[in-house]
Amino acid sequence: MTKFERPGSREWDYPDMVREAATAAMADANITYDTIEHVAVGHVFGPSTSGQRAVYELGCTGVPVVNMNNNCSTGSTALMYGQQLIAGGLCDVVLVVGFEKMQRGSLGLDTDGRANPLGRHLEHLYDLHEPTETPIAPQMWARAAEDHMRRFGSTAEQFAKVAEKNHRHSANNPYAQFQDIHSLDQILDSPMIDAPITRLQCSPTSDGSAAAVLMSPKAVEQYDCGANAVRIAGQAMTTDFASSFDTDDARTIVGADMSAAAASAAYERAGFDVHDVEVIELHDCFSPNEILTYEALGMCGEGKGGELIDAGETTYGGRWVVNPSGGLISKGHPLGATGLAQCAELSWQLRGEANDRQVEGATRALQHNIGLGGAAVVTLYERV
Repeated sequence: MTKFERPGSREWDYPDMVREAATAAMADANITYDTIEHVAVGHVFGPSTSGQRAVYELGCTGVPVVNMNNNCSTGSTALMYGQQLIAGGLCDVVLVVGFEKMQRGSLGLDTDGRANPLGRHLEHLYDLHEPTETPIAPQMWARAAEDHMRRFGSTAEQFAKVAEKNHRHSANNPYAQFQDIHSLDQILDSPMIDAPITRLQCSPTSDGSAAAVLMSPKAVEQYDCGANAVRIAGQAMTTDFASSFDTDDARTIVGADMSAAAASAAYERAGFDVHDVEVIELHDCFSPNEILTYEALGMCGEGKGGELIDAGETTYGGRWVVNPSGGLISKGHPLGATGLAQCAELSWQLRGEANDRQVEGATRALQHNIGLGGAAVVTLYERV
């Protein structure tokens, strides 16, 4: 992956980002672009064939290039597409890339007169809660946090502890957009976005790219990649259920039920679950979502996510290390690249190459990536 950057802080465009990330991925896999049989490209913003423009920096070989957009889970969607090509025997070597060149500030939702893809989500949200004047995304997670607090007694301080942990983790990640450590008081006292979420509990917009090379076992042997190979042991995607729109709880609107179902399916395919992994990268777009995801992944019982962060079980020295990269909150969140950056971090962790943020003895890992509208992807990895 590239270092994730604040939008506009570096003089580069998305083809430059993809060239940097994909060239590094191919060098790591001992291949050149001529070896690639298929390219899956994830990006949310920009014209429809931006993927072709980006990968043509690597070569023009005539191979299929497919663009995809699944909101914040775009990178993991592209990863799953590439994995299915190989699992189905259609390809032996697939390049998957994600990128984004974003604008500063909160994301808007300009539908240009068309139906809003989040229309049903917002309609249900406003049936449950009065709308606020904040941007849609923090508003949705703030209401989910409020419902969690109302049902289970979780606190604003517990949500802030997630951000404190992830900012602290990012201090050891040279790829992270932010590497500043903030105290719990600083996080709670930062400007309020939509209670209980403060600014330091929100992921920023970012520029950057990430890439992965996927291979069949035959190709791993052919290109002598076995020493560094990481296996996708199980992977699943779910989209919204009817329950997403008929409960009295905003947690379903932001995908808690999607995440739980995707995790269950991925566990079945992998033959192991979250209790068998040591390191996790999950979708902390806003700090409450990390606590909601603890519960969706089965790391604890429903309503117990706050207790997990209080007990220090999701940082170094605890049961798991969650978001050693700094997560979306501190590493950054270029939408199309996020899922592949999670993949890169977990691959480095399983290979013992994460340097000062290395999780000792990591042999299995879990990735969770979600996009509203909606799609949740859970992937389980292990060393070969």
